[in-house]
Amino acid sequence: MYATVEDLVRPAQDTCPTRDRPDTAVSGAGAAVGCAVTQALEHRPVAAGAARAITRAVLENWRVDQDAAQSVLLVVSELVTNAVEHALPPVTLHLYRDRAGEVVWVGVTDGGPAQDDGAWTSSCTREEHGRGLALVEVLATSHGIRPHPGGTATHWALLTVHEATA
Repeated sequence: MYATVEDLVRPAQDTCPTRDRPDTAVSGAGAAVGCAVTQALEHRPVAAGAARAITRAVLENWRVDQDAAQSVLLVVSELVTNAVEHALPPVTLHLYRDRAGEVVWVGVTDGGPAQDDGAWTSSCTREEHGRGLALVEVLATSHGIRPHPGGTATHWALLTVHEATA
């Protein structure tokens, strides 16, 4: 049985290390404590690449298997791209792992809907974009939007992961 989103979204001091590594941490970009990573991103097209790099490092540290990692990376990329293209700043990436290490919660908080789409979306035809949330729906066990006071929102997805074999 999966935890609820509220169970997974805990303050950073609530750690959930892996069974064999009680001191899980992430080096490099992003602040990590246990199983929680939160990183502010630039509200620019380069944000998706930065988010993928951060996520890749976190997933390697958490020893997530390659297939699951690829799914998580694609979901992160889609959610961050949507935030940059369709929402106001700021953009913040959140990654959490449940205590059993079997579920990763991805969240991207943005400043709420923008009046106009970003440069990439407005420069391409309708057929060239608009598939991101369909991909998220296929890859995630569940996903949604969590509105916050002041108009900000967190777009989130839960993904099942497995530990990489040695």
